[in-house]
Amino acid sequence: MARVKVKRRGFKIPPGYMLFILTVLSVILMILSFTTDIVPAVFNGIAGYTFMPFKNGLTEVATYANNRADDFREVSEVVSENKVLREKVDELTEKNDRLVEERFELIELRELLSLDNEYEEYDKVGARVTGKDPGNWYSVFIIDKGENDGIREGMNVIAHSGLVGIITKTGPNWSQVRSIIDDESNVSGRMLNTSDNLIVFGNLESIKEGTIEFGQLSDPDDEVAVGDKIVTSNISDRYLPGIAIGYIKTIEKDPNNLTKSGTLTPVVDFEHIDVVLVITDMKEEGNVG
Repeated sequence: MARVKVKRRGFKIPPGYMLFILTVLSVILMILSFTTDIVPAVFNGIAGYTFMPFKNGLTEVATYANNRADDFREVSEVVSENKVLREKVDELTEKNDRLVEERFELIELRELLSLDNEYEEYDKVGARVTGKDPGNWYSVFIIDKGENDGIREGMNVIAHSGLVGIITKTGPNWSQVRSIIDDESNVSGRMLNTSDNLIVFGNLESIKEGTIEFGQLSDPDDEVAVGDKIVTSNISDRYLPGIAIGYIKTIEKDPNNLTKSGTLTPVVDFEHIDVVLVITDMKEEGNVG
C-alpha cells in the first residue's frame, strides 16, 4: 500500500504585516511612556535586575580597594612611627646607660676620695682594674698603672674601705695585684681595740661564704669579741700599719688553748673591684706575696 506524504506549510507573517505590527507597538509604547509610568518602570526593573548587581559589585570592589589602600597607608605610617620611636628608645637607652655608668663612676670617685682622706698620711696613685684571673673573685688582677707612674713591687693597694692586697709584678704601664683573699696570701694583723696580733690567711673557699680566715690570735683575757675591727699590724714587713682589713665574724679557741682562730668579714667587696688606690709609700723591703 503506498504512503501518501502530506506536505506541511510553515506559518509565516508577511513582511508588510510585521512592519505594521511593530509600528503599532512602537506607537503604543511611546504613548504609554508619555502618559503613564508603566514603561519606565518596566525598563527600570529590567535595568535593576541586569545592571545594578554589576554596579554594586564594582562599588564593593572600589570600596574594598580604598579600604585596603587606607590600611596600607596606616601600616606604612605606623611602621615609620615605630622606626622613629625605636630610634628615640635607642637614644634614650644609650643616654640612660651613660648616666648609670657616670653614676657608678661618681660613686667610685667618692669612695676613693673618702678612702684617700681616711689614709691621708700616705701618698697614693689611682688606678683602674683592666684584667683578672678567671672566676668571680678578684684574687689576682691587673691595673692600668705601672713603673711609668711610679708603681713598684711591694706597694699596698686599697679600695672601698680598706686593704685589697699588694703589688707583686710591674710593667711600664701595668701592675699585678695579689689580694689578701688569694690562697698564697697572708697578712699580719692586730685587733684595733686590744692591739693583740694575729695572722689573716687568704682562702678562696672561705671567701665564697663572704669571710676570710684568721688564726694565731693571743687573747688570754677573752677580750676579743664578734664585731671587733682588725687592721694591719705595725710588725708586718710588707703592709703599712693601721689599714682596715675586716671585722670578727666567728671566734673560737684552738686545741692548744693558747691561741684563737676564726673568720672575719672583709671591708672590701672582693667580687666587685673597679678602681683602686696604690699607696706609693713603702715599708722596708721584704718578701712580696
